[in-house]
Amino acid sequence: MIAPRRPVFRFTGLASVVGALASLAACGGGGEHGAPGSGIEVHAGRVPPAPPEQPALDPAAVRARAKKVFGVLPQEFPSPSNPLTEAKINLGRMLYYDGRLSLTGEISCNSCHKLDAYGVDNLPTSPGHDGSFGSRNSPTVYNAAGQLAQFWDGRSGDVEDQAKGPILNPIEMGMADEASVVQVLASIPGYVEAFGAAFPDNDDPVSYDNLAMAIGAFERRLATPAPIDAWLAGDDSVLSEQALAGLQLFMDSDCQSCHSGYNYGGSMYQKLGTVKPWPGLKDDGRATITGDERDRFTFKVPILRNIDKTGPYLHDGSIASLEDMVAKMVAHQTQRPGPLTAEEMANMLAFLASLTGELPAEYIAEPKLPEGGMVAAIPVKSVNQPSAPADGDPVEG
Repeated sequence: MIAPRRPVFRFTGLASVVGALASLAACGGGGEHGAPGSGIEVHAGRVPPAPPEQPALDPAAVRARAKKVFGVLPQEFPSPSNPLTEAKINLGRMLYYDGRLSLTGEISCNSCHKLDAYGVDNLPTSPGHDGSFGSRNSPTVYNAAGQLAQFWDGRSGDVEDQAKGPILNPIEMGMADEASVVQVLASIPGYVEAFGAAFPDNDDPVSYDNLAMAIGAFERRLATPAPIDAWLAGDDSVLSEQALAGLQLFMDSDCQSCHSGYNYGGSMYQKLGTVKPWPGLKDDGRATITGDERDRFTFKVPILRNIDKTGPYLHDGSIASLEDMVAKMVAHQTQRPGPLTAEEMANMLAFLASLTGELPAEYIAEPKLPEGGMVAAIPVKSVNQPSAPADGDPVEG
């Protein structure tokens, strides 16, 4: 009887076992996992998974949200107390450009509020008739008639009242009084005719009040519709994804709590440093008008239309770049726990750029001014002008 054969076990050595394991691991190609069904998972050298993609922005949802706080810019800013007529607007345009409304005959409204430069001179503060500089930044005149008030501290209720200030300010245009201005205008035959056409029901149409009404009428059509207006009206093609993300960030950061309405600002007053004290403030702001200590460091919230063209920024023009201005506002005026990331800043700036409109080139074209007339004589009191206005009003144009 033949005995059954026993199985033979051959040991090839430890090296063979290690090699076999190594080969088994290599079946996975050196990646995260072994071959399918191998039951072996290799974790060495694993790359962290990519963060989940952010959901795409829904333009319709963002638009619906934006429409609740913003609005489409009107073509003009009418006033019941100053009905717009072509004769009045044409007169106002000439007066806006005329340096004869200043003591030296050289400084006009357009000197500080340049209509071909988005209504500013891009200086921290502006020089007046004798080269002295004001104490506040000259804000843009574009869309300004749509604000609740004029000047940084709101001391003028409308553009008509605002137009009277710089002409008589001893630092800015330096005219001695209203009568001196009227005397100059009455000496120019072309202006006598233009005032008569603009104010046909007035027995004495050449007046300082009518000057202000004419300039105000011209300014009430200085509107700059921008891509954001077309987008709010339903045109998705005019706003980039980056700008759309910036708009959502703007609202998520609660910037619209101050910068609201069709001008994205200009509709309220706010204190600088509401969340974190603003360093180095010297201008008391609206408190100089109201006498209320609670208004200290409070200013009219500036409009954001054309903001990327109207630097430098802040009431004193102390902030040179828009990026720096945004960073400071985020830090001092919002509850955001930290600064914007580089991507968020780029998005925010793209959104702000969408607020920049086209200048109305035909409307703002410099007109031919009436010839003749006199330039105001320099009165004794204007020699050696003081560094601040005699009435204490800040100088800002």
